[in-house]
Amino acid sequence: MPLTPTGKLVARTASGVGAFNVVLLEQLEAVLAGAARAGLPVIVQISENAAAYRGALGPLTAAAHAAIAESGVPVALHLDHATDTDLVKEAVRLGFTSVMYDGSLLPWSENLSRTREITRRCHDHGVWVEAELGAVGGKDRAEDGAGESSGDSAGESAHTPGVRTDPAEAARFVADTGVDALAVAVGTAHRMTRRTAALDLALIAELHAAVPVPLVLHGSSGVDDRTLVAAVRAGMRKVNISTHLNGVFTAEVRDRLAARPGTVDPRRYLGPGRDAMAGEVARLLRLLAEEAEPPQEHEPEPEPAAS
Repeated sequence: MPLTPTGKLVARTASGVGAFNVVLLEQLEAVLAGAARAGLPVIVQISENAAAYRGALGPLTAAAHAAIAESGVPVALHLDHATDTDLVKEAVRLGFTSVMYDGSLLPWSENLSRTREITRRCHDHGVWVEAELGAVGGKDRAEDGAGESSGDSAGESAHTPGVRTDPAEAARFVADTGVDALAVAVGTAHRMTRRTAALDLALIAELHAAVPVPLVLHGSSGVDDRTLVAAVRAGMRKVNISTHLNGVFTAEVRDRLAARPGTVDPRRYLGPGRDAMAGEVARLLRLLAEEAEPPQEHEPEPEPAAS
């Protein structure tokens, strides 16, 4: 199936669309397999950090195009957390259906002017643009594979007074830049490995009422099932998840290697990691589409074993 425009995927639903980051080919396969299993659309995301890890944006993008062409469900391709304007231009040239320009750490006026210009250029090529306003915590180090956090220190920055998105400012920012979607700071943090984030659901509802474009939830790995559903019901439309899926993948790889420490063939552990991640992708997509009921009670993450 050809790529589906990101805006069409997000606009067609009154529930939530899952947007999942990939770094490895096996993770790309897992996201597409999970979407096929759920029979639901998905947004595949490649971040600036993932491109840096691989040395270039092109190779993984080429693999994504080839794999998505064989998919039987609608799939969009999104550049996530780009701060480099040249990378945004490259993504447009490579056929991404959307980009996220992250100027959230810049002063208001600079974020606004840069985002406005990038949006104008992307719209000239039919590319949907997401921006961020407010400070989602945990972005002090690379998101894909480095500096994982239990959620405590990252959560502190997410809850610092003044970092959350103001609805009036958000409405003004969208009007002045022309962006198609807005990532907002409502209590999440990137790189959380425990699902303990406390979202401000009332603020999400206020933002949803004030902002005329879809809202995006970053740092969703730190949010438990029940709260994810509540966030979607309050107005979130695109839900980004990376660290949680990395954890599912890596846990399965660890289990396989622990069971057979002499294993040298990477297919013996990467394949099961891919399958485990695909199952979680399918479950999350159903959850966000509200096709599955969330657990009645929050299930806390197991405490790490004492060393």
